[in-house]
Amino acid sequence: MRFDNRLLDEIRARINLSDIVGRKVSWDRRKTQPGKGDFWACCPFHQEKSPSFHVEDRRNRYHCFGCGASGDHFRFLMETEGLSFPEAVERLADQAGVALPAPDPQAARREKQRASLADVCEMAAKFFQMEYGGPRGTAARAYAQKRGLSAETLSEFRFGFAPESRDALKQHLIARDVPESMMIEAGLLIKPEDGRPAYDRFRGRLMIPIHDDRGRVVAFGGRTLSPEGQPKYLNSPETPLFHKGIMLFNAHRAREPAYKAGQAVVVEGYLDAIALWQAGVRHVVATLGTAFTEDQVTRLWKFAAEPVVCFDGDAAGVSAAHRAIDRIFPVLHSGYSFQFSFLPDGMDPDDLIKQRGLAGFEAEVEKAQPLIDVVWDRETSVSRIDTPERKAALEKRFEDLVETIRDPRVKRRYQMDLKFKLSNLFYEQSRQRGGEGRRPGGKGNFQPGGGFQPAPEPGSLLAVRTGLPETPHYGMERLICGLCVHYPQLLDRHLERLVAVRFSDSLHGRFRDALCRFAQRVDGSRAAATDVAAGLDDSLQALMREMMEDARPGSARGGSFSALTQRFPLLRSAPPEDFLEAVFMHFLDMLELNTLEAELEAEMTAAEQDLNEESWMRVQAMSKDLNRRREECMRDEAELAERAKKIRTAPQRTEPSLAELPDAGGAEVPF
Repeated sequence: MRFDNRLLDEIRARINLSDIVGRKVSWDRRKTQPGKGDFWACCPFHQEKSPSFHVEDRRNRYHCFGCGASGDHFRFLMETEGLSFPEAVERLADQAGVALPAPDPQAARREKQRASLADVCEMAAKFFQMEYGGPRGTAARAYAQKRGLSAETLSEFRFGFAPESRDALKQHLIARDVPESMMIEAGLLIKPEDGRPAYDRFRGRLMIPIHDDRGRVVAFGGRTLSPEGQPKYLNSPETPLFHKGIMLFNAHRAREPAYKAGQAVVVEGYLDAIALWQAGVRHVVATLGTAFTEDQVTRLWKFAAEPVVCFDGDAAGVSAAHRAIDRIFPVLHSGYSFQFSFLPDGMDPDDLIKQRGLAGFEAEVEKAQPLIDVVWDRETSVSRIDTPERKAALEKRFEDLVETIRDPRVKRRYQMDLKFKLSNLFYEQSRQRGGEGRRPGGKGNFQPGGGFQPAPEPGSLLAVRTGLPETPHYGMERLICGLCVHYPQLLDRHLERLVAVRFSDSLHGRFRDALCRFAQRVDGSRAAATDVAAGLDDSLQALMREMMEDARPGSARGGSFSALTQRFPLLRSAPPEDFLEAVFMHFLDMLELNTLEAELEAEMTAAEQDLNEESWMRVQAMSKDLNRRREECMRDEAELAERAKKIRTAPQRTEPSLAELPDAGGAEVPF
């Protein structure tokens, strides 16, 4: 439904925005001036210690000066409670006492039909609940007790029982003047094609109602109570109310808890979802017996930016995760992805909760793997890369998968990340097959005059620091290289500038050149991972391992040492991308400034030998340009330091600040 701007303005005028927002935040008494309609609080969209979230009733707008979130009444409800825009308008119109326009006649008829079908489903739900508590529901109650379901859970989810009868529900609804055609349309009866009478779809099953986003009963899931009963789980068919590929079980309950927790958990079955809900995981939803669809993927992103999909750790669970990947990739976009948790020993979520409790389940969720890691495992675990043709085939599978991503920025990031990983894989495989300088059957190298030396572990400090000279700008150059690897979009956007900058350390310069070849060939075509891997010698490969190591909190990769986060600990606070880009450009500015200083010094030395008006004018112009660039760098550094201070919001920081931490390579981080 489209809403007239005058209607929306009337709703805004009748309700103060501060009243809506005030239900979610506590106003700061020092900065807030209610008489002026000016309110300040800590932002509900990100963690912060000092209030930077501003609400202005006069303009009916909110804005966070920390994370940039902004909007009006409707946007705030959509962002904090996961409502759609029409739902937010309907709720606020009801609170404001504003009548919404009547829908067009056709839409009204469709809505009336859906409402009447929902009434029939509600009547069926009450019938199943009645049967569950009656004499015929003994087996259903015993099963629920065996599953450990509490009385509160049974009541909340409205458990029921469909008796083992051909027409018990049908007769119950006929007695209440429900036409048989509506029962069939609601998916409650099956009408045989041979003309026989319609009969109940659900018989001898534990019944669980399925609700839509408004909390209306629109369908049912039934679990057989007979050991021989097939299928084990039976859902309602597609109806005007119920679409399996769009809906999620428990969505209407999970929406607000998911927003508060900043997380959503997705399981395969509704009984698993109910078990988790009972254990305290209120932000849980379940698919309805179908493979992931794009509609379900986009709906899940309304709950959280990176929902965690929990699958059984057996072959079937891994296979389900792999199928989900192909549905997720086309709709990936900036800031939104999925994580995957494979539960141990083939257990399902209900088993895990019973054996290890809520803490055990949360521990498994904490170990969830990012989507890219699951994709990598899926393709490389079944691939042989012992010939050029097989390497090319693996790279092509990745390329074909990444090509399905519609968001160009995310596509580019996956292309870069996977090239890095493939080149590392191909390089290591070539070394293992080549075996030059290695002792047969062992790991290590023969050093002249030194006998056999153990090979350093990949990514270890020994592996990456051996033979690296301490040049004047070593630390800053190292950070630039690390940021290019971890944030390839920076490499992509500033490729030309990065190519032109001078590195004082030859290793860093060669590594930079390799990265630029990675990003783009001179002729504009993409460089293959096999080509890049072939161009990396041992020192460059060791540096690549250091850069790829990831020890940030929650990472599924890496160990206790991460050179990049040691040099730049603010990365642990997940700073916004625009801040990272500003830091990256500041580092490039600093290196260019060093180059200008060297050029001016050379010009002045030459002028001492042959001073004339032309050379003097050149020196003057270069000095003026250098002073201007220095002032700009100083201003940028002060601004970045101020932003860094705001980003470091954790009160119990144990690591030193950026200003306190000396660079691991001898230089200091400039802020």
